[in-house]
Amino acid sequence: MNSFVSATSIEAHPQAAAEEVVRLTDVKRRFGTTPALDGISLTVKRGEILGIIGRSGAGKSTLIRCLNGLERADSGEIFIEGRDIIRLQEQELQPLRRRIGMIFQHFNLLSAKTVEENVALPLKIEGVSKNERLKRAHELLDLVGLADKAKAYPASLSGGQKQRVGIARALAARPALLLSDEATSALDPETTRSILALLKDINRKLGLTILLITHEMEVVRGIADRVAVIDAGRIVEEGQVWSVFANPRADITRSLLGGIRPQLPDHIARRLSKTGGSEAILSVDLAGPEAQGALFAELSAALPHSFRLVHGGIDHIQNQPVARFFIAVPSRDPALAGKVEQFLTARSARVEVLGYDTDHV
Repeated sequence: MNSFVSATSIEAHPQAAAEEVVRLTDVKRRFGTTPALDGISLTVKRGEILGIIGRSGAGKSTLIRCLNGLERADSGEIFIEGRDIIRLQEQELQPLRRRIGMIFQHFNLLSAKTVEENVALPLKIEGVSKNERLKRAHELLDLVGLADKAKAYPASLSGGQKQRVGIARALAARPALLLSDEATSALDPETTRSILALLKDINRKLGLTILLITHEMEVVRGIADRVAVIDAGRIVEEGQVWSVFANPRADITRSLLGGIRPQLPDHIARRLSKTGGSEAILSVDLAGPEAQGALFAELSAALPHSFRLVHGGIDHIQNQPVARFFIAVPSRDPALAGKVEQFLTARSARVEVLGYDTDHV
C-alpha cells in the first residue's frame, strides 16, 4: 500500500535545490525533412520554474511531447532525474512518466466523473486503494482551493476551477516535474493571474519543478525564474526573466515582448527618418539600481542640453527594476547623440538611436 503525506507538509530539501531534474543535450526531431527540434540543449534545476516561450510552430509542442516520452527524439539526450529516456523501452518509460505531471490548455477532465474522481484517477491507475486515493484527492483539492467541489462534476465548474482540478490531478502521484502546456491560454486575464499565483504557491510549498510552455510573455513574467526562447526548433535566447526583459537580444524575443514593454508611440515612429530632423530619438534599456537612480539628472549635468523624455516607464520583475525610456536629443550638434549614448552605456544601459524626428519643433 502506498503511504501518503499531506501535500502542504512537504518541504524541499535545501541540498536538492541545485540538482538537475531535466537536462537536454543537442536534441533533434524531424518530421520528414522538416526539423521540429534542431539541437535543443537546456537544463531545469530542482525547484525551478522555467518558461519556454515561442510562436506557434516554433517547436514547443514537440519539445513537451519528447519530455514526457510521447515523442521519440531522433538524436541527443533527454535526462529526467538522471535517466536518459530516449534509450528506454516503453515498459521502462511507464514508471518514469508517473514522475511527470501534466496540465493542459483545455483541462482534459472526464465529464462523467466527479472532481475528486478526476483528481484520484492517476492513483486508481496505479492501483492505490480507494480510501488512500480519495484522501490524497481531498488534500490536493484543499491545496488548490476547491475542497467544497469534491462531489461536483466538471460541467458545473468555471474555466479557472477546471484548471485547478487539472493541477490537483497532475500532482496526485507526487511528480518530480510538472509540465504546463499553454495551461492559461483558454482563461481570461484575471483567472490567469490566479492560476499563476497558485502554481507559484505550489512551487514554493512543495519545492516542485515546473516547466511552462507558453506563447505569452505575461505568463513568463508572472511566474518563471528563467526563460528560454525557442524559434524554428532552436533555443535563441535564455536567461533570468528580468535580465531577458531588460535586454532582449534576439529579434523574436523583442517581438514577443512588444506587447508588454514600452514602445515608441506609432505617431512618432512613423515620422522618424534616418537623417535630418531637429531631434534624435534614442531608446534606453536598463535594469538594477541605475533604473531608479537620477540617471537623466546626471546626464543633463554632464551634457548641459535640453533632453526630453518622450515615453517609457519602470517595471519590477523578480524584484528587479527594469526600465525602458525613449528620449529626444537635440540634433543641432551632430556629435551629441553619440556622447549621450556613450554616457548611458557606461552606466550599463543599452542604447539605440532609432532615427530623427522630422516634425518636432
